[in-house]
Amino acid sequence: MRILNATLVTVLIFAFTIFGGRLGAQENSTKPLPDLSSLSWMAGTWTGVQGNVEMEEHWLPAKGNMMLGLHRDVVGPKTVMFEYLRIEATADAITYWASPKGRPATPFRLKESGGNRVVFENPEHDFPQRIIYWLDKDGTLHAKIEGTQNGKVVAEEWAWRKK
Repeated sequence: MRILNATLVTVLIFAFTIFGGRLGAQENSTKPLPDLSSLSWMAGTWTGVQGNVEMEEHWLPAKGNMMLGLHRDVVGPKTVMFEYLRIEATADAITYWASPKGRPATPFRLKESGGNRVVFENPEHDFPQRIIYWLDKDGTLHAKIEGTQNGKVVAEEWAWRKK
């Protein structure tokens, strides 16, 4: 019985250490989550062509404090680029997570938002440091990445129409 009790105490101490004292308790944050509904203009299927690249970006509407997105570039019969995307609202911030070619996701925190324009930023990231989305009056969705790369200011922009 002593061995069983000692084992149980050891497991409980280990669990308490790993879970930071939250074992058996749910986090009840009284801080309200930021609202993603202001980004509803991004939701939908967007397509465009730049040169010989067919582009598409899909954004699911906000649900469960998250928007999920997917970007794909196709040249001829071949996918040349894809990226998993998400915008997540937590008690701390709204964060855009980019996972190009399925790599580990990089966070970009919401810097500014208003009307049909949003800016996310991560100054510590190699490139890009900023991601900007905006919707023109004519219904064109734009995305732009910008930052410093090899000591030079670099930017790249995409434009899509809703399908």
